[in-house]
Amino acid sequence: MRTTGELADGREIIWYDVEGSPPRVPGTDERDLPHTATSSQMRQDVLTGEWVAIASHRQSRTFMPPADECPLCPSREGRHTEVPTADYQVVAFENRFPSFSSHTDGVVPVDDGIEHMRAGVGRCEVVCFSSDHDGSFGSLSPEQARLVVDTWADRTTDLSAVEGVEQVFPFENRGAEMGVTLQHPHGQIYAYPFVPARAQRELESARAYRAETGRSLFGDIVEREVADGVRVIASNDSWVAFVPYAARWPMEVHFFPRVQRPDLPSLTDAERDDFARVYLDVLARFDRLYSTPMPYIAAWHQAPVHVDRDLAWLHLELYSTRRGEGKLKYLAGSESGMGAFVGDVLPEQQAEQLREAGA
Repeated sequence: MRTTGELADGREIIWYDVEGSPPRVPGTDERDLPHTATSSQMRQDVLTGEWVAIASHRQSRTFMPPADECPLCPSREGRHTEVPTADYQVVAFENRFPSFSSHTDGVVPVDDGIEHMRAGVGRCEVVCFSSDHDGSFGSLSPEQARLVVDTWADRTTDLSAVEGVEQVFPFENRGAEMGVTLQHPHGQIYAYPFVPARAQRELESARAYRAETGRSLFGDIVEREVADGVRVIASNDSWVAFVPYAARWPMEVHFFPRVQRPDLPSLTDAERDDFARVYLDVLARFDRLYSTPMPYIAAWHQAPVHVDRDLAWLHLELYSTRRGEGKLKYLAGSESGMGAFVGDVLPEQQAEQLREAGA
């Protein structure tokens, strides 16, 4: 069930509730907010061909407020937040400080052979997983986690229809170590006006592999990991979660559906339920490894909107910079300067640790 509304500055907000919930009445945002306009721009690095978004207005975004000033909690008498209702199950809304937006001002395109610039047109949304400020995705019930999956799928469908959008990327940053500026359990969705470099490289590898073998690279990876079993953490009828053979991060788990699906909207009901179960299982293992909850990034890799949908295979990449109790991996000289990762933990050791954490 979805209910749409509008915030005081014209941004869209959508409440999501499980089927059978009482009808949702959208609240009225009583704040006095100016309509949002950004100066987001994209500049191309001609040495690599990659686009870099520049959104200087984000410097003024809210940073680590105390719990009683959290802008993602439900509104209450005397304090109005981004969610103008007294409660919610899951809610999504346009980011007030977006990296990409359909409302950009003052960006004059440049294209002179060396310098390439255009407006950062797209959309960025916030997805709040729960109204419980002290919760986390890992503390959700399977039903609530499934509602988040349905929200991601619905938002992917809507954002894929936005003019100029080429890739829809749902993700979560969890923990101050990962750069989180709001502690409330939430994620974001970027609707890019281009296909990002990482996604392009994966698709290029899959294209070359298919040309050579006639097979799916993603499918063969899943088949190999299941057959070997040494790096598999958890699995069920629809999904398998494993540490990748060439893991970059001290803790890294990839989640693949057993059947090729291009994106979240294409998942069946059973596959959505099964993902919620296997994901909650692995998140619980993450949090049992150390004395404090594991910081992580969870990144959905979906097919681009318009190209290579036959090549792509939906998957989620979950990883953490924590390499031990009280220790973090930093992107130092090799990683930052050359993009060449040096791993701290053998992938097989990661898998063993995570399997043992399930006890």
